[in-house]
Amino acid sequence: MKHFAHLIIGTGQATGTLLGKLIPTKTAIGVIEANKVGGSCVNYGCTPTKTLVATAKAFHQAKRGDFYGFQAENLTLNYAKVRERMNSIRNGSSDGLKSWMENTDNVDLMFGSAKFTGDKQVEVDGQTYTADNIYINVGTRPSAPPIPGLDDINWLDSARLLDLEKVPEHLLIIGGGYIGVEFAQVFRRFGAKISIIQRGSQLMPREDEDVAEAVKEFLEEEGVNIYCNANTIKITPKDDQKEIEIEVDGEPKLLIGDQVLVAAGRISNSDTLALENTGIKVNDRGHIEVDKYCETAVEGIYAVGDVNGHGGFTHTAVNDAEIVLDKLFGGDRTLDVRNTIYGLFTDPPLGRVGMTEKEAVKKGKRVLKATRPMSKISRAKEMGETKGFAKLLVDAETDLVLGASILGVGGDEIINMFATIMHSNIPCRHYRKVVLVHPTVSELMPWVLDGIKELMEQSEG
Repeated sequence: MKHFAHLIIGTGQATGTLLGKLIPTKTAIGVIEANKVGGSCVNYGCTPTKTLVATAKAFHQAKRGDFYGFQAENLTLNYAKVRERMNSIRNGSSDGLKSWMENTDNVDLMFGSAKFTGDKQVEVDGQTYTADNIYINVGTRPSAPPIPGLDDINWLDSARLLDLEKVPEHLLIIGGGYIGVEFAQVFRRFGAKISIIQRGSQLMPREDEDVAEAVKEFLEEEGVNIYCNANTIKITPKDDQKEIEIEVDGEPKLLIGDQVLVAAGRISNSDTLALENTGIKVNDRGHIEVDKYCETAVEGIYAVGDVNGHGGFTHTAVNDAEIVLDKLFGGDRTLDVRNTIYGLFTDPPLGRVGMTEKEAVKKGKRVLKATRPMSKISRAKEMGETKGFAKLLVDAETDLVLGASILGVGGDEIINMFATIMHSNIPCRHYRKVVLVHPTVSELMPWVLDGIKELMEQSEG
């Protein structure tokens, strides 16, 4: 039985952050990985998908040559080259993290599935390890809805979709959330026919209706078929095709495609750890319960990343690790002061921070709202990228930003400015005075506030 000062289960993005501070302590560190080093972000998520997003945008822009005043003839997509570039980037990230751990004297990297046999006791392939502190970073996995016939086909999750060696002819996507929407645009731009089947009445149900409708509009302009209020009745394999029977607003419809992507949510991997042998508590969604320092019900055992249910993003996983390190080495970061922030990496992208409009209203806030379409922003017009809009929400009582949704060119970068403003409690009247670089899209964000009105006034007007 080997003992470590620190034992990390899983090698997602929180692990690299933990190691950066733990390695210099010169104490014994164990790291356990059940699959591929780097977790979902590096291998199946952010790194490969955003590489595809960049390629899809470049290919799409080249086709817009007439708009910009040039001719781009005989454009063809070499998907083998596209995948070669994607794999080079993601494998480089995974191999780099693996090499770092294997070549660090006080780190032992072990492969296998970890099972708890006690509070501070973990078994891997018949070997038992104990530790002073344990960090659970096992993430989540795609979930499959109970659709009759789904198990009879070789359906794809996001990882298996990336392993395809050719672009599908017709990709049927079950789920209209962020993963489904991003892949829909990418593979439509690569030449596939795309159909999104969304059970609810709105694409991306977590977003405000105006945001979701704008995304739906530009996807449909590119030829993506979107079926909302669609109930999937049955899936049937037929030769090399898959038939999906759906009901749209009660009306039957048959969709036929060669590939089916299931993008209907994710479930926690906490059920792989035999946590019943510990005092660690898990909620009804499978997320490990933690306090504001990411510590579980067992002292010295922490849960970071997607498995704790407090974020579900790479940046929140990294911040979880920073919170734990502050608890261990001194610092004031906690979960309860973190604002929700994320991006949807369509083209144009969506950046969002804080509350949505519907969340703010539900919480009884007096909300001031200001919007500006990208079509009225000079830099967006100059770039020929005028789809989308900026929306700012302000607390009428405090003059502090409640939330922002930036759907438009640069929205995924601009939103970080609003995260800083919110974290620093900068009143809007101060932000309005800031001088920003011209010509940029972000320079117009303070000016958006000139049109701010209370939500009640806007509904009456």
